[in-house]
Amino acid sequence: MSSAEDTTDRNKTEPLADDARVDLDAVFEESQIQEVFDQLDRDLVGLTPVKTRIREIAALLLVDHVRRQFDLASDTPTLHMCFTGNPGTGKTTVAERMAQILHKLEYVREGHLVSVTRDDLVGQYIGHTAPKTKEVIKRAMGGVLFIDEAYYLYRPENERDYGQESIEILLQVMENQRDDLVVILAGYKDRMDRFFESNPGFRSRIAHHVDFPDYDVGELCSISELMLAEQHYVFSDDAQMAFEDYIDRRMRQPYFANARSIRNALDRLRLRQAARLFKAGGAVTKKQLMTIEAEDVLASRVFGLPVESRSSD
Repeated sequence: MSSAEDTTDRNKTEPLADDARVDLDAVFEESQIQEVFDQLDRDLVGLTPVKTRIREIAALLLVDHVRRQFDLASDTPTLHMCFTGNPGTGKTTVAERMAQILHKLEYVREGHLVSVTRDDLVGQYIGHTAPKTKEVIKRAMGGVLFIDEAYYLYRPENERDYGQESIEILLQVMENQRDDLVVILAGYKDRMDRFFESNPGFRSRIAHHVDFPDYDVGELCSISELMLAEQHYVFSDDAQMAFEDYIDRRMRQPYFANARSIRNALDRLRLRQAARLFKAGGAVTKKQLMTIEAEDVLASRVFGLPVESRSSD
């Protein structure tokens, strides 16, 4: 027997006996994916249906891992996914945590996330698209490729568009190299539905569709407090009530982007607070430097505009 054959033989794992027992709790603990779930809970408020679905996918992979120990051979589960929902609902964050889970369960080699849009994949002239798409795929191999607003890859109204070339390359890789790359498509649900209707090859390769709901006012208030705490700011009691009113008004205006809009709003609150303190002059305390007051919130134009206004302030 050659050295290579001897090494291969030693590394073979004999299947468990039919009457053997495997402790699923122990397998779960050994996988260390609970820490990823914990981090997901810290990162994102709410999203219970999404977190439940991610846990279900993890359970599928854990059970598949145990099945292999009993020599219950099956094809590698199809893990390509579609995340649908409005902006600011946590799709990219969940994709990052999904990459970590897949790595811990040994379904991808490295567990990194490569996040791209159409511009990263599609070229502007003949012969430009294939190299761009293949370079992105090369970077993503061994991990997860996250394509945001994936429907922009398909532009049938433009006969000279090269998105279809990128789509064909992606479809081939998703089928032939699914044991080394997981692709997650993301975007608005209605647009993704139309995209799948026009590109049935994609739909047949997507095993998991996860819809991300919008946050409600209470969840957005909690998110705002967490974001402020990260920057060592707090709301005064009056400011907290005013900001809840702000969120309610802002949610009913166009172009609201959930947590993304909240982050932008908080940046403007910090700006107003700084301007207020500087205008007042004199000595300041630590508490004053940390506290967002109601006047910082109520200065927003949202309070003086009708609901249908397109203000983003």
